[in-house]
This record gives sequence, C-alpha cells and structure tokens, in this order.
Amino acid sequence: MSRAVVIHAFGAPSTFYLEKREVFPPGPGKLTIQTHAAGVSFVDVLVAAGEYQLKPPLPFIPGSEFAGIVTAVGEGVDPARIGQRVLASAFGAAFAEDSVVPARLALPIPAGMSFAEAAVFRVSYATAYYALVQRGGLKAGETLLVLGAGGAVGYAAIEVAKALGAIVIGSASSEAKRALAIAAGADAVVDARSETWRDDVKAANGGRAIDVVIDPVGGDATERAFRSLAWNGRLLVIGFAGGSIAKLPANLALLKGASLIGVDLRQFGEYEPETAIANVAALFELYEAGRLHPPIARTYALDDFAPAMVEVRAGETAGRIVLTMR
Repeated sequence: MSRAVVIHAFGAPSTFYLEKREVFPPGPGKLTIQTHAAGVSFVDVLVAAGEYQLKPPLPFIPGSEFAGIVTAVGEGVDPARIGQRVLASAFGAAFAEDSVVPARLALPIPAGMSFAEAAVFRVSYATAYYALVQRGGLKAGETLLVLGAGGAVGYAAIEVAKALGAIVIGSASSEAKRALAIAAGADAVVDARSETWRDDVKAANGGRAIDVVIDPVGGDATERAFRSLAWNGRLLVIGFAGGSIAKLPANLALLKGASLIGVDLRQFGEYEPETAIANVAALFELYEAGRLHPPIARTYALDDFAPAMVEVRAGETAGRIVLTMR
C-alpha cells in the first residue's frame, strides 16, 4: 500500500485527504516511480480548487510535477530503467508516494540534481525556454521584461534569458521577490505596484523601450507592459496569476508594430514532442554548466500538504514550495 493525497470534491486543501491506496503494476509503455519530491505550483492549487480551465474527473490526485526513482516497468519499457533517477510531469500523479505514468513522461535527471530541484525544474524552465526561444525569438543584447519575476516561470525566464545573452528587467510585487529576481541574474528590478511603473521600467532600461515581455501575470499588467514595447516588440502570454484575463486594445499592436504571442507548454508537447524533448536536454546542459538554479524556498512533508498548498495560494513566498515523501 502507498499513500496519496486524494480529492473527492474540488475545494480548499483542508477538505482533501491523505489516503492509502494500492499501486498496481505498470501496464504496457508505463513505469512506476517511487516519488521522493513533488513541486506545488499555483496551477496545482487552482486545479484542486476547481478554478482552472481543465477540470479532471474525480477522485483526483493533485500535483503535476515530481521526481523519484523508477521501481518497475511495464511491457515495452527497457528494464534497465529500473533504478533510474527521473523527473516526470503528469496530472493526477504527483502528490503520492508511488505513481504509475507513461514512460515517455519520465526523464532521467543529471547526477548532481537533487530530487527537490528536479520536482520543480521541468515545467517552469521548459515554459521559459519555449517562450523565449521558439515563440519570442529572444536575441542576445535584447531587453526582456519579466512580469511576476519572483514566481516560478519568472525566475526561470530570468536565468534562461541571461544564458541567452539578454538584458533582463524584473518586475515583482515585494522586496523579497525583487531580491530573488536579482539573485537569478536580473540586471534591474522594478516594483510592480509602483504608480510610476512604466517610467520605472523605461529608466531601468536606460530610457529605451522593451523588446520582449514574458507575462505570467495578466490583468492590468498586460496592457501597460504592451505599451512599453519597442517597435517589433513581442509580448509572450503565459498565464493569469494576477487573477484576471487582460483585454488588450487591438490598435496597440498596429501602432507599435508589436506582437501578442501565446505560450502553451502542454500543447507544444503534443504538437512538437521532439522539439519539446530537445528543449529539456538543452536545459539540462545549462543546469550542468551551472547556469540554472531552481529556487527552493521551503519543503513540507507529504503529511503537511494542506499548509503547503495554502502557502502557494497566498502567492507571497519568494521561491518554490516542495513536498517531500522520503
């Protein structure tokens, strides 16, 4: 028997249960992972509350990103994978001591990467890399403005952009998050709540407009960031952590010769799987070269999943929250 957090009805973390369940042998093309750590993301909390665009069938195990050791393989999966240290991304599997997932979703991790780092690595860094490389075409010497710079994708975007040779300005709502953005390598930071935000951004970039914006925030932040773009600028839409979907005047794109570009990592993986895997390989190389440093703010034991989810929902922590199982 193995323990897992189980959601029988969408709602607050206090209504979820840690239950014992049987883990069946993996079927064809699948493998079993003995989970050591799972990341807790804002999206995970929204899904569990029933507030996300995708609502999984119930009962449901929350979490979507985790890491551990392969303990069994199904038909068609190389037995040599048993004992492999892996990370995986899959809905309905993460907040559990053992999980069965398609083998293609479990990727071997670098020898020096801890399970906690691996549990928060793939989604945020792969989103940032896909956004900046394939969607935004960020070039060395260009300036990137990162909204939500103290969040998971924002922090990853700063490190990836610096590895690509860009100038980076981070925008964040608290002193702790701005400090985290600087630690990630941002060249300058601005207060997201400043009444002179656009002037602050321009000043931070030496009086110049911005080439690329990465936006996981949405709401009012989107329009003011789009207005800060230079000619041929690109705004990359990641999500709406701010709570509302922006309504952008279409004439702005015409007047500025700028582009609004959507970034959906899940669909990218479905439509372009080979490129998605190549991106992760490139990210592992950057990690091994010492360019990427997943920021772990705090770890909780699996038994304390509820306060961990509450902390993530509050959105005040600078860095990532991780559940540990072993």
